[in-house]
Amino acid sequence: MLRRAGKLLVGGAVATVAAIGCVTVAPEFDVWASSEHQSAASKWKHQIEALGGKVPGRSEHRSALSGSSPAAPFDILVIGGGATGSGVALDAATRGLRVGLVERDDFSSGTSSRSTKLVHGGVRYLEKAFLQLDLGQLKLVFDALDERYHMLRNAPHLCAPLAIMTPCYEIWEVPYYWAGLKLYDLVAGRQLLHLSRFYSAKQSKSLFPTLSQTDHGRSLKGTVVYYDGQFDDSRFNVGLACTAALAGAVVLNHAEVVVIQKDDLTGSVKGARVRDQLTGQEFDVHAKVIVNAAGPFCDAIRQMAGESSNTLITPSSGVHVILPDYYSPNGMGLIVPKTKDERVVFMLPWLGRTLAGTTDSSTTITMLPEPHEDEIQFILDAISDYLCVKVRRTDVHSAWSGIRPLASDPSLTNTANISREHILCEGPEGLVTIAGGKWTTYRSMAEDAVNLAIKVGSLTPTNGCITKDLALCGGSNWDPAFFTLLAQQFVRMKKTRSGKVFPGAMDTSVAQHLSHSYGSLAQRVAIIAQDEGLGKRLAHGYPYLEAEVAYCARNEYCETAVDFIARRSRLAFLDTKAAAKAVPRVVEILASEHKWDKARRKLELRRADDFLKTFKA
Repeated sequence: MLRRAGKLLVGGAVATVAAIGCVTVAPEFDVWASSEHQSAASKWKHQIEALGGKVPGRSEHRSALSGSSPAAPFDILVIGGGATGSGVALDAATRGLRVGLVERDDFSSGTSSRSTKLVHGGVRYLEKAFLQLDLGQLKLVFDALDERYHMLRNAPHLCAPLAIMTPCYEIWEVPYYWAGLKLYDLVAGRQLLHLSRFYSAKQSKSLFPTLSQTDHGRSLKGTVVYYDGQFDDSRFNVGLACTAALAGAVVLNHAEVVVIQKDDLTGSVKGARVRDQLTGQEFDVHAKVIVNAAGPFCDAIRQMAGESSNTLITPSSGVHVILPDYYSPNGMGLIVPKTKDERVVFMLPWLGRTLAGTTDSSTTITMLPEPHEDEIQFILDAISDYLCVKVRRTDVHSAWSGIRPLASDPSLTNTANISREHILCEGPEGLVTIAGGKWTTYRSMAEDAVNLAIKVGSLTPTNGCITKDLALCGGSNWDPAFFTLLAQQFVRMKKTRSGKVFPGAMDTSVAQHLSHSYGSLAQRVAIIAQDEGLGKRLAHGYPYLEAEVAYCARNEYCETAVDFIARRSRLAFLDTKAAAKAVPRVVEILASEHKWDKARRKLELRRADDFLKTFKA
């Protein structure tokens, strides 16, 4: 049986209990003096800010990885560029360790780009904690609410509080949900976003016009509104990877581990053979410790390393759909408290559209999961009873599936009941696996993984973990009113197909989009739009500019058309048809930036088309 990772406070030290029939204890660090911690945090903050978002090029990272040797290995090699893997790279780099990261596709290409876009403590977990008297669930909520606070503070341009409405159609639901959400406020403590409160049926209708006043003959008694965080998940993930690069980490996307290399005498892990997916060339990376943060593919990496014990991952399918903005008002989400599979379903405003989800069902692990029609219909049916407008399948602009890498006993069949705690496991020697958890707790997961890696490899960090208070690139010195400066100081120079260039306004929607996507670095995108004639929108009705393609190619390791339409921008997730129309121009700009030949352009068009077919609009 698997034993879940938990934290046991013993004399100020943190002991981490790992699974698969073994118990490992995380390193016991001396408590860093507050002045020393502040000094380290200040040093790294200034170093990252001084670079102004100018990351080393991909070729430099590739050379650094291939240049490692048995005599000069990396301290840590991270496999996986999702939230946890990128978080590990940032944490390790800012402790003064030499760290490399490889990702076989793109940063955030898997689970980390396919979330419900909430930064939350977990209202459902709090309910289970009290109904089942489960202290583990309660601790998870406490930890997640603490991490929520730091995520919103470290990337204020990408994260913001969101009001979420809970409808009550029975009298008893009013005190039940009100008390539960007040308890959620209490658990948040000083990190509370806003106080929850009750609204009458009339007030609720004013706040959420499409909310139904009846449900199967029951009349609306009122609603309870509480607050959680919302964010752009893949842009946050890309921000993590770029910030890690600015801190000295060597990060390489589109680089797949094909062999885990082991010492012939001791059998311990000593590095990996990596294939550059863009060139087909292979090279060796030497490292003292490998951190396996491959999400759903963690077990595949463990097996590659010769670990033949039970699997860690129980994959769960989470499907989301995108609907027009009129389904939900701006700034107010809706939670359906209980569905047929005993799961909550959210309907949230997100990037000018409405996001609804999610399902929770067993699935198989694949690189490009696709939503099934019955899962899409399940979501539409779940929200239809709570709306006074007809929910139409034809209104679905995009639908996607993500695989949650739940870490648990694989004999469990009900994935909705699996905890979101994470598991740390050591083995074979030199390999540390981090699995499970959720987006909101990525930072603490990364911290735990680095702690264990330091112990396993007898590494010598220069300071303790500082990531709780480290802003991501674009987050420092950002102000919510920053978009007004963009609108006032820049114009969008738009180039026609004939080559003529004419000016256009940096309108509010575009300025706000740039500000919230790139934070304090948005000026650099605006300069490209103005000075290089790339100020035209990529798709009608969306604020994405041609200049962003060039900027992301130069500064965010955007190497393919899919990298841009899916993760540097969110066009594929918001509107599949609009993304398809934008692809030829995206390919054209990337071809100019990366010097692609005609064959590569055709390949990019085909791959983008294949990718978009997995989004069931």
